[in-house]
Amino acid sequence: MSKGIIDIIYGLVYCFNVSRKPFTLRIESAERSALQNLSVLEGRPINQLLNEAIKSYLSQRGQKERDLEATLAGLRKYREQKDTIKRAIVAVVEAEMTQADPLEGELMEGQISGGRFEPAGPVQNKIRRLLGA
Repeated sequence: MSKGIIDIIYGLVYCFNVSRKPFTLRIESAERSALQNLSVLEGRPINQLLNEAIKSYLSQRGQKERDLEATLAGLRKYREQKDTIKRAIVAVVEAEMTQADPLEGELMEGQISGGRFEPAGPVQNKIRRLLGA
């Protein structure tokens, strides 16, 4: 068990117990030869190069991870909208139950024009009565 880790990029030492487990790695001879050459060039052991490469690979976010995060974000947004809609429905129902509506039960004929309600004129009302509409 080592007593600390030296960050070779920033030159920092992290002092805590680190448990390392040995394992066998099978690689092609060409990659093994390239690692040996890189080890000599950089003056670092192959084990250190492999640990660094593994940490770098694990820290990268892959496409699947990005897709999962996007899906999760979409699900959270849906749930927030669903809660907002539920709250709006509850508010409308409560308002209908507690507020007096001056037009309750009265039929209003007309149309919406330019965002405003325009009541039907006397000619339209007479035609609707004749047609039974």
